[in-house]
Amino acid sequence: MSLPPCPNCGSAYTYEDHALFVCPECAHEWSLAEGEPASEQSSDVRDAVGNVLKDGDTVTVIKDLKVKGSSLVVKVGTKVKNIRLVQGDHDIDCKIDGIGSMGLKSEFVKKV
Repeated sequence: MSLPPCPNCGSAYTYEDHALFVCPECAHEWSLAEGEPASEQSSDVRDAVGNVLKDGDTVTVIKDLKVKGSSLVVKVGTKVKNIRLVQGDHDIDCKIDGIGSMGLKSEFVKKV
């Protein structure tokens, strides 16, 4: 089986990663089915174990997280209700009891 060259830079060193093709030289990812970049295809936000998250879900924190600019810590097992998904590095906006509003990364939570 011959893999297609990268549509971005033309490199012949592409490899397959599940349903995507990846270029190791320019880090471009694409799917032959759609023909558009993977970042535009998959807008799903997934938790640490791969469950798809959506607005209003309840999640549990899986790691102690220090709150930036404070001495507070969000402990393992803290339940966060009614999350809101946003674009950016911290893709979850939420309100945690005793701490207040903050942003979380989806890689540090698990869907309940």
